[in-house]
Amino acid sequence: MKILLINPPRSPENMILASAPAEARYFIHKKLIGPPLGLLTIAEAVKDFDVEVFDTKGEYDLIPDAPPLNQMIQEVLEKTNPDIVGTTAITSEMYYALEILRAAKKFNPNIVTVVGGVHTTLLPYEFDDPDVDVICPGQASFTFREVVEALEAKKPVKKVKGIFVRENGKLVPTGPPPLYFDAADKHFLMPDRNHLERWRSTYVVGGRPEPVTYLFTSLGCPYSCTFCSIWKEHKGGYFQRQVESVIEELKLIDYKIVRFADANTIVNIKFIDRLFDRIAEEGIQKEYIMDIRADTAASHPQLIEKLAKGGLKVVITGFESFRDEELKFYNKKSEAATIKKAIDVFHANDILLRGNYVVPPDYDEDDFKALAEYANSHKVTYAGYTILTPMPGTVYYEQVKDRIIDHDYLKYNFFNSVMKTKLPTEQFYENMGRLWLIKKGTDVI
Repeated sequence: MKILLINPPRSPENMILASAPAEARYFIHKKLIGPPLGLLTIAEAVKDFDVEVFDTKGEYDLIPDAPPLNQMIQEVLEKTNPDIVGTTAITSEMYYALEILRAAKKFNPNIVTVVGGVHTTLLPYEFDDPDVDVICPGQASFTFREVVEALEAKKPVKKVKGIFVRENGKLVPTGPPPLYFDAADKHFLMPDRNHLERWRSTYVVGGRPEPVTYLFTSLGCPYSCTFCSIWKEHKGGYFQRQVESVIEELKLIDYKIVRFADANTIVNIKFIDRLFDRIAEEGIQKEYIMDIRADTAASHPQLIEKLAKGGLKVVITGFESFRDEELKFYNKKSEAATIKKAIDVFHANDILLRGNYVVPPDYDEDDFKALAEYANSHKVTYAGYTILTPMPGTVYYEQVKDRIIDHDYLKYNFFNSVMKTKLPTEQFYENMGRLWLIKKGTDVI
């Protein structure tokens, strides 16, 4: 059984970048960096089969003039001749995921097409397409293996629980998944990064010569921000890996820079404290990038100092807003006053800080001016400014879905407003672009 797992390309839609002054464009996000950790986990689940991973993001970064997606997939299919083609999808990449599976069916109608990922977990019926055979929502590594084993044994796939199967032209749920599944602990799978060696050089960040890899220490999030899909994806659960499991993976990784791919790296203080004790005991020498909440840093400055000594070099923090009323609306469970405290903690430890602000589409000139003044007085190495976007499946989406005027999922990447802006559209984006000039240094994180 030959399995081909394909990581879809990223959306090119970025109106902030297109509208920004030339001197700001260097700092604005142009691409998601990093390997497809989810597909690596899926590949590990079926490692005793003939499995190959293909990263179209890495391919376009490696060869900028690579052929269009359909042609690229056709060439890969001709080379591998798979029995199963699987892909994954976040909202802004959903159309590309469908394009990949359609290309597979066109190449060979007998190929079994499978899709998973965040968007399938939150909105599986949006993949009700004739060219989609199986949908595997949630943490689906073991489920996908069951699908493969059923196909290998020529048994009905519909007997696999927790998936959706196309039967007689209709998408049919197969029933609830197993009651207990913990992908961070009992069912954790160590990803094999050798699948991505071809694109290793493309996983770079901040202009550094060394590539970065992803590693997660937890899944889910204990917070419930209205605009975020992570806690919804995991049904409010939070799942922590064991310290020794993370240490084992760090020792196996031959990358010098590791990006912790958690929603929030520091939730369990005892866990992260013990982890960095063990990193020191094992003599592991790496640089780390983490997502850390502002209130966590403000409340635990000694822990941040310890992490910095252990290799923490870059932190991404969601400031979200400088106004408490907006933070309350987002259900952030944090106050704006913690931003200054967190900045001081990170800067005192020579940590490069990227602080991200979320801008609602109803901002007017006075709001942009107020945000600019605040950001100028609370400078970080690299500030990011994205647009509050009602991501399908979130609480915020349900609150404002009647106000959405653009349903093109390619634009659902936080760099395009899909709701009507209070300012004229061009004026709104010009303001967004200018914000990206506010920073402390010249580093891009």
